[in-house]
Order: sequence, then structure tokens, then C-alpha cells
Amino acid sequence: MSISASTTEAPPRRARKSALLRYWPLYPAFLFLGFFFLYPVILLLGLSFVDNQGALTGEHYSRLVASSTYLKVLMITLKIAGWTTVIAILAGYPVAYLLATVKTSTRNRLIIWVLMPFWTSFLVRTFAWIVLLGRKGALNQWLEALGLVDQPVAMIFNFAGVMIGMVHALMPLCILTMLSVMENIDTNLTKAASTLGARGGQAFWRIYFPLSVPGIAAGGMLVFITALGFFITPALLGGARETMIVQVIIFNIQEVLNWGFAGAIAVLLLVAVLIIFYLYDRLLGLSTLSGESSLAAQSSSRANPFSRLGKFLGGLFIEAMASICEKAGAFYDHIFPRKANRPSRRHSRRVIWGAGLAIIGFLALPALFIIPVSFTEAGFLSWPPEGFSLKWYEGVFESNVWFRAALRSFIVAIFAAFLGMCIGVPAAFLLVRQSFLGKAAVFAFLVSPIIIPNIIIAVSLFYLYSKLGLTGTTVGLILGHTVLAIPYVVITVMAVLKNYDVRLDQAAWTLGASKLKTLWLVTFPLVRAGMIAAFMFAFIISFDELTIALFVTGGEVTTLPKQMWDDALLRVSPTLAAVATLLLLFMSGVILGSEFLRRRSKQMG
Repeated sequence: MSISASTTEAPPRRARKSALLRYWPLYPAFLFLGFFFLYPVILLLGLSFVDNQGALTGEHYSRLVASSTYLKVLMITLKIAGWTTVIAILAGYPVAYLLATVKTSTRNRLIIWVLMPFWTSFLVRTFAWIVLLGRKGALNQWLEALGLVDQPVAMIFNFAGVMIGMVHALMPLCILTMLSVMENIDTNLTKAASTLGARGGQAFWRIYFPLSVPGIAAGGMLVFITALGFFITPALLGGARETMIVQVIIFNIQEVLNWGFAGAIAVLLLVAVLIIFYLYDRLLGLSTLSGESSLAAQSSSRANPFSRLGKFLGGLFIEAMASICEKAGAFYDHIFPRKANRPSRRHSRRVIWGAGLAIIGFLALPALFIIPVSFTEAGFLSWPPEGFSLKWYEGVFESNVWFRAALRSFIVAIFAAFLGMCIGVPAAFLLVRQSFLGKAAVFAFLVSPIIIPNIIIAVSLFYLYSKLGLTGTTVGLILGHTVLAIPYVVITVMAVLKNYDVRLDQAAWTLGASKLKTLWLVTFPLVRAGMIAAFMFAFIISFDELTIALFVTGGEVTTLPKQMWDDALLRVSPTLAAVATLLLLFMSGVILGSEFLRRRSKQMG
């Protein structure tokens, strides 16, 4: 009996062991994010339930509920994030549609300009808007010269300034997310509808637009969540009425040192974010965040009331827009009877190109205005620059503070991107190539650092590092930036692998190559371009990161964005314009170099 029992129990034990080995690529990601992300967030949120003596209390939440101020600040934050999302979608959709429907070579050239705000520091962009929109800025001077206004228009330090700055900063993220879905839409479907008698507008609204909805939803969600954690743009371009909830959290930690109440405010923000993400998951599913197609993205959410309601309301909207296009076409035919049956496709493309280039100009040109200002002789930012001088550059190059900050940012970004690749790439391979129970939950956990506002992660790490002695260390910065880099690596590599033909690997196996050899000699060379893109994505995210650096550096070490922030709070001088110009040139060189390597690797592959 004992022999029989052992023989029957052995196979299940071996099967469990095999299953554990099968999921090994997830273990580094789970261990790293578990300790440096989930654990500190839980610690921070736990502080909101205890008093200074460590006893359980609800005083922080009582204070939160007793005053309407914090709820108003949350509503202001949601309003700013909501309007930023709406404007980014409306303005970004024509650009994404243009990029998806042009030749590959043209698309690659245009994407470089679209990405210019993304690889330019948030602070650089903000300074550029100060130069452009200030009372003595370029735009006000042009308006006065044209006689359109008699006195300067207030375009910053108000809601309009916040909207301009935030939309400019986040629209590229929305465009790229929508583009990842639009690239997979078969344009022959709309052409087929046209041959069956549908006008261009009808074909677009009834065929193309519904297929692009997952991209719109994913792009909008990423913009919305990112906007909730913004504080740089509202702090520098907004007024007292545009105070974001992140600014309140920072005040309670840095000025009042009230960790418990800051944790309670963080819980309020986190609950709002989780509710929004729950509704999003019910409507379309989290898989759309990685650029999944329409049918695949909606398959898991069809059977719930939220998706049915969304589908119903979306259907009404699409039918209304298609009907408007049909009536407009009929009116056009009545006014211009000799123009066949509809406006020419060439005319529609001109409109799309005009709108797309205007929006791309909005994204790319503002950062260039900071360059002339960096050569001014004046001691403040103004337009036009006064005279010509290199003294601000000389001051930067002669300063050890700026040099050490730049060097530390570069080192931290390199190591954070490398660790992010080592942890995120194996997890992405497993998620794409394996099917298992709880796969959606695993994906949600790996991308959760994007879902959780950066301020919560930064404060949580600060609290953890204070116990581990990592505050004010370069290692602490690297580990914190790696937390933010992993989700972008996972999403980017997954998007690349979804278009990879696994039959190439299978062919190598049949010819006798081991899985490891196949991975090194076949898979990696073919996805090398995507891997380079993922690494550069992680590098840029780390190099430009400010929120974590504000907290975990402890005033002992600094990064380039933090040094720029500290100087901006003291005095916005042309020195910042000089640093911003150097940073713009450096990041442009990095992006162009990575694009060259990506294209070369594609040609070699």
C-alpha cells in the first residue's frame, strides 16, 4: 500500500514542481515590486490608521471628512485631469489617424516631432510656456503687434495655463497609445464600405472609429491617471484655484511632517483611482493598455452591465455622427451637383494633414523657444532675448553642482533601465506566450506602478528608505526609478512580441536548436528594435523623473530634474534656460541615436 501511495503521489508532486519552474520569469518582478512597491505603499496607507503613539485611530479620516477643503481639492484634481484627457484625445486623434495612414518612412519622421515633448523635461516644457505665454511673452507681444489686444492677456497662473501645459505634456502619450491600435486596423474595410455606396464620413464613423475605440480608451486612461499625479505644471503655471491633491500631500509631509494625515489623503486619491480603473476594466478590460485589438480587448467585458451600457451609448453616438455626415454629404451634393457624389478623397487628406501638422507644431515648437532665451544678457527670462551672451552656459559648465546632478541622473537612468529590462522582459515573454489562470491579475500587478500616482510611490519609498538607510543614496534612486521603468518595459515588449511569428522559433527547435540558443540567435535579433525602444523608454522615464527624487534624495544628493526644480523655486533665471537647452540637445541625441540603432537592427534582422 505504501509503494502504491508513493507512486500515485509522485506525478502530482512533479507536476507542481514543473508548474513552479514554468512561471520563473515572473518571480523577479513579483519579488522586486512586492518589496519596493507593494510593501511600502501598504506601510504608508497603514499610517493613516494609527496615531503618533502607534495606536489605532480614525482621527485622520475624521479630519478629512470634517473639512470640505480636501474634497474640493480632489474635485479640482479630477476636473483638471478630466479636461486634460478630453482635449488630449480630441487633439491627438487626428495626429494618430494621420500617422496610422501614411507610409512607414513618413510616419517615422513625424513620430520624432510628436515625441519631442515626451523626451523634453517637464521643467523645460514649463519654462518654454512661461516664455511664450507670460505677460511679456512672445504670444502677447505678437497679439499686441497685430493690434488684436490693447494689453497683455493673462494666459498663465490660471486654469488656461494649466490646461495648455498639461495637454502639451501628455498628448504624446495619448497619441502613441491610440496609434498602437490604429496600426492594426485594416483600411480595406473602409474602402469596401465606400465601394458599397457609403460616404467617407459614414465609413469612418461606422467602420474605422469603432475599431479604434480601445486605443482611445487606453490613451485616455493613461493620460487621466498620469494627470492625477501632476504637480509640476500646476505649481508653475497655475494659481491657487488650480491646487492639485498631490500638492496637498507634499505640503503635509515636507512642511507639517504629518505622515498619518498625508496617508489618509493618499488613500482618498487611491480610492478614486481604483474606482475609475474598475469601471474602465468593466467597460473595455485592462488588456487594452498594451495596445490589444478591439475584439480581444472587449471579449472579457461583454457580459457585464457596464459594457452593455457603454456599447449602447457608443452606438447612439456613432449613429448620430454618421447621420450628420450623411446629411452634410447630401447638402454638399445639392449645392455642388457637378461634383459627382461626394467631396474628393484628396480634399479630406489635405484637411487631415493640415490639422495633424498644426497639432504637431503645437507639440514640437514651444520647447525650441527656450533656446534663444538661454543666450540673453538679461538676468531674467523674457522675450525677445536681450543681446547675446554665453555667460549662462559658462556658469553651468563651471558649476560642480550641475555637473554632479547631470552625471548622477545619467548613471541612475542607465542602471534603472538595465534593471527594468532584466526584470520586465522575461515577464513580458511569459505573459505573451503562456496562458494561465490569473493572467489578467498578473498583468494588472506588473503595470500597477503606472496606475498608482507617482506621489504615492515616492512618499512610500521615502518612508521605507528611512528604515533601511537608503535615503539620500544613489542606490535608492535606482531602485525607485526601476519601479517606474518596469511597467513601460513590460507594455512595450508585449506590444512587440504580439506581432512576432513564433513559427520561426518552432522551426529552429525542429532543426535541433535548444530553447536558450533559439532565444539568443533567433528571437532576440528579430525583436531587437523593440528591445532598444523599451530600454530607451525606461531610460527617458528615469532621466526625467522628479517626484521620487524630491523625497528619497533627502537633500544629500540631487538629480538634474531636482536641481532644476530647486533653482526654479528660488529664481527662474536664464541659467535654467541654458540647462534646459543642453538637456534638450542631449535627449534629442539619445532619441535620434536609438532610432538609428532601431532601424539598423531592423535591417540586419
